[in-house]
Amino acid sequence: MKILVGYKRVVDYNVRIQVKPDGSGVVTDGVKLSANPFDDIALEEALRLRDKGVATEVVVVTMGPADCQAHIRNGLAMGANRAIHVVTESAIQPLTAARAFLKLVEKEQPGLVLMGKQAIDDDANQTGQMLATLWGRPQATFASAVAVEGDTATVTREVDAGLETLAVQLPAVITVDLRLNEPRFIKLPDIMKAKSKPLETLAFADLGVESADFLQTTHYAPPAKRSKGVMVADVAELVAALKNKGLV
Repeated sequence: MKILVGYKRVVDYNVRIQVKPDGSGVVTDGVKLSANPFDDIALEEALRLRDKGVATEVVVVTMGPADCQAHIRNGLAMGANRAIHVVTESAIQPLTAARAFLKLVEKEQPGLVLMGKQAIDDDANQTGQMLATLWGRPQATFASAVAVEGDTATVTREVDAGLETLAVQLPAVITVDLRLNEPRFIKLPDIMKAKSKPLETLAFADLGVESADFLQTTHYAPPAKRSKGVMVADVAELVAALKNKGLV
């Protein structure tokens, strides 16, 4: 079985995001870029399934500008067999990304597609669900445990009331949550090996995907600064302060 893994490049989660002075976006020049944390978890789970003999090949897919090569090699260094880079210089919205993924699914015929539940740059949490709908295959989201036996994947997912277990028939789309696993540490020999692994480059226009980027962001703004706290002597003074603000 082949596993296709979505592997998006985002601003590193440790970076403090700064909005451009003109409000046209966030500052990315000179900022560390890395794999979306949820996608690293998806890739790790794909590699574990391959190590168990469930899968025979793991393919990472990145959609992004030409300078994503280092990011893609990172996924290959983790252990992916090969990579596909769909080159596009503009950010694409979830439905367009799902349509592009569908083209790759039709080409690669994977038994399973693994994705992070969301990307930390837009927190959309949509691409996996949209891909499953377009593909006409089952989906399981927010996976905290995945087991594959035969043509069935058993997925434990976190919901508001606790844990829910689903059985989905493969091929399927599974999006993963933080508690599924901890991605492996990449060693220097693996980085060297990644340089010789296959990396296919495709122009986004060559996929023949109809754009669905209907949303337009007009302005970015940082969160409002929090006001300073007020110290009160006792509960009565706290209640009085809340009443003055109209909160109680």
